[in-house]
Amino acid sequence: MACAHDLRPLDILSEVVPTSGVRSGIRMLQVQGARGFQFSASARHALSFPASQIFLYCDLFPEEFSIIITLRVLSVPPKKNEYIFTVMKEESNTELVGLRYSLNKLHFLFWSRELSNGWQTQVTFQGISLTDNQWHTLVLAVSGQFFSLTVDCSIPIDVVVDTPFPTSLAVKGSRFYVGSRRRRKGLFTGLLRQLVLLPGSDATSRMCTNMNFKLAVLSIPPVLKDLPVKPVSNEVLKYPYEADMKVTLGSQPPCTKNEKAQFWFNASRKGLYLCDGSAWVAMLEVKERLDYVEEYQNLMTNSETMGIEIFIIPKVGFFAATANRYTSPGSAIYKWTDGKFQSYQNIPTYQAQSWRYFTIGKKAFLAVANHREGTSPLFFLPAGHCDISLIAHLPPPSEACSARRDIAMDSMDGLHYVAPQKAPQKRDNHNINSVIYRWNPRTGLFEANQTIPTSGAYDWEFFTVGPYSFLVVANTFNGTSTKIDSHIYIWLGGSFQLFQSILTFGAADWEVFRIGDRIFLAVANSHSYDSGTVVPNNYYAINSSIYELNITAQMFVKFQDLLTYSALDWEFFSVGEDYFLVVANSFDGFTFSVNSIIYRWQGYEGFVAVHRLPTFGCRDWEAFHTTAGSYLMYSSAREPLSKVLKLKTV
Repeated sequence: MACAHDLRPLDILSEVVPTSGVRSGIRMLQVQGARGFQFSASARHALSFPASQIFLYCDLFPEEFSIIITLRVLSVPPKKNEYIFTVMKEESNTELVGLRYSLNKLHFLFWSRELSNGWQTQVTFQGISLTDNQWHTLVLAVSGQFFSLTVDCSIPIDVVVDTPFPTSLAVKGSRFYVGSRRRRKGLFTGLLRQLVLLPGSDATSRMCTNMNFKLAVLSIPPVLKDLPVKPVSNEVLKYPYEADMKVTLGSQPPCTKNEKAQFWFNASRKGLYLCDGSAWVAMLEVKERLDYVEEYQNLMTNSETMGIEIFIIPKVGFFAATANRYTSPGSAIYKWTDGKFQSYQNIPTYQAQSWRYFTIGKKAFLAVANHREGTSPLFFLPAGHCDISLIAHLPPPSEACSARRDIAMDSMDGLHYVAPQKAPQKRDNHNINSVIYRWNPRTGLFEANQTIPTSGAYDWEFFTVGPYSFLVVANTFNGTSTKIDSHIYIWLGGSFQLFQSILTFGAADWEVFRIGDRIFLAVANSHSYDSGTVVPNNYYAINSSIYELNITAQMFVKFQDLLTYSALDWEFFSVGEDYFLVVANSFDGFTFSVNSIIYRWQGYEGFVAVHRLPTFGCRDWEAFHTTAGSYLMYSSAREPLSKVLKLKTV
């Protein structure tokens, strides 16, 4: 006959663990911010207690109850079982109640002489994935023939069996065993944090009341909640547990699922990193900060340099391509060797304005924008090959406008597009249609896809915001004025459509960059000129502007103006947690010896000038990083000398 139970939580785990948590055969480990116990085979007898210790007023197992378990399973070999707990007869091997798991299964066992003729009943829950090295909280609710399992407060799994749980299961003369069934075989090898028997009904509603369902708590041993006590004076802090933590020193170790939750201390950067299963995440790190800039390398170039492109060819090396003004000996490719750029290859070009490196599939390409001779070659960069080889030409520009300033490259809808810029040879033909070309993989050529009206276009930039692709053009001169609109286009329906127009003054460059979730566009304004007005004293000293994307308004709004001197380029880069913009100031109205400025991002204050770099006819800036440090490189359009500057950090 059943008897009434006190409907309080019966903390089975606390019955076998001392208050201090210290006992031979038990380790307390802290993993993923939570503590649990790990048991050894030598402790299996110690991890038991008589059933009468918790069933004070009744020697019958409750006929309705819930079992709450929080555990972390390491791994279970196929066809193997591990026991979470059992209730065993003292004088025999009869297993009255038990809970064990195997690969992707959880089994609840019970025995009833009257109902099953002395045979044990097994209730199996299929598809229970616990072997993922994560904490999980399970609630098993039992009532008659109905068995329900809830894992991490997800949708319950219900099982109905023919044999109901007995209404009068006598436990007199039996013992609870935690993590075993009194034998060495089937020992629980994971971490156990909570094991509670709650007489009465389903405990799911009591457990699923907070957001951390995997570590929901009804009752756990106090030692799992307490933090280590602060030591008195110089006493060494003694922890009553062992931390499941390994700290690796030296060079960066691999970070895979096997190293998950392990630490690496980088002595050179004084940083502590945690492996999340795929990458090292900084937990404590001394961030680099830019201290000053020093001259590192003077690179004598073939002639004045209109632009630089820095790129990496996998398995080959780190390169810089200079767009040199004179036809002979053309433009140069330099390779980073022993910490410096060294001459690698010369390529015939015709008043080259810029280079652009890009990839299509597994193939790498380098395109040059020639200012003369009608066509701009496209080069193929095979990995491991010594030379860069010509494979194709971009289609020639129209006769009315046979020059190019820049080439932009991007991919939309899985297709690759290139936008070569045009600059006029004749005064009357500044306003023309520039062509967007699409790559045809069958012919190995770019083919015309769309035309866009431009006015002395000097720069194209592609960028994306979420699922949307954009193209912005820097319009420089319409034949009478540099005070004209530059345009931002959005990719819709297979073509670029006008998104926004922004007033610019001889726009020479657009730079797109992100700081956190914020997206910015910086324009380099080169000069203010209008044939219908009196020329001002100095139309090269002019504001260049930074715009920020306003998602709500769906447009770029002006964020900041910065005084520049015939600005021709912006370059965005970062050092540690700091963000910077450097501007290429080229001419102040009197001399080409003008300081280019590095601005640092200071949040609410915007960008603030922090370094002034002496340059001569500066045309282009590029930032790059190697294992040896961070660098800036600038090209001069007025002398055959480019410079590499090293960023010194603290």
